[in-house]
Amino acid sequence: MNRTTLRIATRQSPLALWQAEYIQQRLQQYHSNLTVELVPMTTKGDKILGTPLSKIGGKGLFVKELEQAMLEDRADIAVHSMKDVPYRFPEGLELKVICEREDPSDAFVSNEYKTLDDLPHGATVGTSSLRRKVQIKSLRPDLNITDLRGNVGTRLSKLDMGHYDAIILASAGLIRLKLADRIASRFAPEQLLPAPGQGAVGIEARSNDPELDALLAPLQDEETTYRVRAERVITQTLQASCSVPIAAFSTVSNGILSLRALVGGIDNQMIEAEAEGPLSEAQDIGTTVAESLLSQGAKEMIAALGESGD
Repeated sequence: MNRTTLRIATRQSPLALWQAEYIQQRLQQYHSNLTVELVPMTTKGDKILGTPLSKIGGKGLFVKELEQAMLEDRADIAVHSMKDVPYRFPEGLELKVICEREDPSDAFVSNEYKTLDDLPHGATVGTSSLRRKVQIKSLRPDLNITDLRGNVGTRLSKLDMGHYDAIILASAGLIRLKLADRIASRFAPEQLLPAPGQGAVGIEARSNDPELDALLAPLQDEETTYRVRAERVITQTLQASCSVPIAAFSTVSNGILSLRALVGGIDNQMIEAEAEGPLSEAQDIGTTVAESLLSQGAKEMIAALGESGD
């Protein structure tokens, strides 16, 4: 191959840098003569911290500057947490690789309580995720759920300062930052269904670059790819952003992929659907679940939340 250097566009948060450095190390394991450079940058989502993401454009605000860097040839790839990646990519860019999934669960983090059930009546729980809010409210309607933004360290600091009785974070992020000891307990998917793609890292890059495709190919994890693509069919079919309360999570056993998904609406109402089938039919299984949600009124529920779908 002629390429000797590859540039990774990355946000500068500790978790984003971990993800970029992880891909950097993996690439250099497979390609010892390749120089992999990080191109750190700040996104609009990193600058606006006082407003819930659902009101300022969603999680896509974290990827737009990275995508622009690739389109302008200032970077070759961008590494994303798959739960933050919109279903639609700008022209000229595409999702290339999905790596092996880390723990996909949501973590209950508290300095005083072990589980959600242990919290006293009216306790304050911090999360900025509408998906988590809807499901937590269905489990504990009495809780006071308030917004919580910032990187992982900032969120933990606010918990430690007593602003919250507990906060909810992705287990994968805490594990990657060597903060797993902060996890008081993990939610089972039956309690709190994860976001599509949660726990997986993906690589976005320019289309029509076979040499780059060959470099990235060894990093792909086949089972994770099937699972995440099935889950992402839900947001794609519903044409919803990553910020609306949509959850989707799949498992694989003996070659059978089982997918469950839900959509939340105003007043914390929820609709659910599930399906299973051969792993090779992951895309069709996702479509079956999405169509069931549509038949139950998912589109109308999302519209009622003020989601345009664009």
